[in-house]
Amino acid sequence: MEKKKLYWRICCIAAIGLCILTFTPLVIPQGQASPALGGVPYSLWTSFIITVLLVVLTYIGTRVHPGMQNEEDL
Repeated sequence: MEKKKLYWRICCIAAIGLCILTFTPLVIPQGQASPALGGVPYSLWTSFIITVLLVVLTYIGTRVHPGMQNEEDL
């Protein structure tokens, strides 16, 4: 049970970190639309990656949520 709490906290911290990262100059370069990969700006590519990471964190979070009962217990 303690492992689930640890994993849950890691998921929460990672999700908050990704949300903060989304609005930093690392993701949104100031006054630039380049470099581009395949005609798509860098900031759009990074937002795709961050979205996928948030979806994965959400899935993991539903599996390790402390209030989630094990299927064997049902």
